[in-house]
Amino acid sequence: MLTEIACKAATCPADKTRTRFADAGGLYLEVSPNGSKRWFWKYRFNGKEKRLSLGNYPAVKLKDVRINRDDARKLLSQGTDPTQQRQLNKATSRVSAATTYEKVAREFLAVKIKEWSEAHSTKWIRLQEANLFPWFGSLPVSDITAPLLLETLRRVETRGKNETAHSLRQYAGQVFRYGIATGRCTHDPAHALRGALQAVIVKHMSAVLEPKQAGELLRAIEAYHGHPTTREALILSALLFQRPGNIRQMEWTWVDFDNAMLSIPAASMKRTKQGKINGRPHLVPLAPQAVACLKRMHALSGHGRYVFPSLLTGERPMSDNTVNTALRRMGYDNTEMTAHGFRAMARTILGEQLETDGEVIEAQLAHGKSGPLGSAYDRTTYMAQRRKMMNEWADYLDKLRDGAQVIPLRA
Repeated sequence: MLTEIACKAATCPADKTRTRFADAGGLYLEVSPNGSKRWFWKYRFNGKEKRLSLGNYPAVKLKDVRINRDDARKLLSQGTDPTQQRQLNKATSRVSAATTYEKVAREFLAVKIKEWSEAHSTKWIRLQEANLFPWFGSLPVSDITAPLLLETLRRVETRGKNETAHSLRQYAGQVFRYGIATGRCTHDPAHALRGALQAVIVKHMSAVLEPKQAGELLRAIEAYHGHPTTREALILSALLFQRPGNIRQMEWTWVDFDNAMLSIPAASMKRTKQGKINGRPHLVPLAPQAVACLKRMHALSGHGRYVFPSLLTGERPMSDNTVNTALRRMGYDNTEMTAHGFRAMARTILGEQLETDGEVIEAQLAHGKSGPLGSAYDRTTYMAQRRKMMNEWADYLDKLRDGAQVIPLRA
């Protein structure tokens, strides 16, 4: 039998490929000419001689390798091949590593990232990294229960982030359903939490919705003494009622003065990734007042890329908070009016006061069509009606600004 001293002193002559030093029960130490020493256990299974590697010396000491040999002999006595069992354990370990919640989530993201927008993909993984991965990201997805997920989402709720908690439940449900589809789990605990989270109180964007108040707002814009670029952005926000991002990021290449048309590229619209790539541009007819506004801006920024460039550098568009800051300076706090509120103001007043067809307004707002087929077949643009509406809207705003008594038309 070997001793610890004998193991340390064991060497292999240079003229041999290896030398074996036997211990007991089929255990031996194999030494190579380069000095490496490895433990092996020789045994027979189903009539065939086999050997099992038990590690390197001195990382595995003599007393420890004997224990490992005895454990392998117990498996053999039970009719299990120790070598096959080790291979199975390694495979199980690899599979377990690939079935943790974080691994499955990142795999699912890799599948969906081609069709999701960059903003949604970033938000999806960022919220998970901050709120879910630290608590159960390392657990097998099949071990995560509804109470565990609920406890984690409650932590988000206690920070007053109810909407985030609901988003995370939805995101987690996507991961679990993907886990079911790929055989990593058999249930979706997120589905069991429907109704268990605190309700989200939807707060609509603040907006001026009455004609009288709209007239006061327009007069305040007319009297605004801030930077001319900001004033024109406020005017165009009211005239076009497009999303604030499309107003401040507007480029001169989008503007067609000859045809009085603004063409916002599909890639700049609020759409799915597929819609951004394959969709048509969003066309915005320009009333004479909007054309006049843009011509005033052309004298200020027509040499650059953006209609409303940053006040610091013309290489970037206007800050996303510039219009809101101007509204604050004009005396409108965030409970009364916001940059996004111009859309609600137009939608409400056009429908209630000018009695404009709702579908025409929705087309101008670039809202997606509802229904199971959405815009798959209904691709109506209402361009003639929208041009008429935008002219009427601009004239109506002029009257409100000038203080005229505007009487709504009734059928």
